[in-house]
Amino acid sequence: QVQLVESGGGLVQAGGSLRLSCAASGSIFSIGVMAWYRQAPGKQRELVADITTGGLTNYADSVKGRFTIFRDNAKNTVYLQINSLKPEDTAVYLCNAAIRTNWYKLGDYWGQGTQVTVSS
Repeated sequence: QVQLVESGGGLVQAGGSLRLSCAASGSIFSIGVMAWYRQAPGKQRELVADITTGGLTNYADSVKGRFTIFRDNAKNTVYLQINSLKPEDTAVYLCNAAIRTNWYKLGDYWGQGTQVTVSS
């Protein structure tokens, strides 16, 4: 079974920083794109950032210049460095990854989410 486990969320003041981590484990043949999404109460889930195996990145306009996504392929881990936090960044942050479990099968996997709360 493939599992994504997130950590690093917490309560911080506006202007502060956090680093989120997401480690994949289990029956993994290879991992493609990894991404961070977020979902605030009563709002739809939105893509925050994603990163290819080779390190190409993509960011939502609302987080450009403040968030950085990076990965360590040897550790099957993706990170999200969050700086200059704003109250509107408050949400559950979820890890997502495209993972091959064998040569023929590619699946879409999600972590359980980690809460980020930013006080004003």
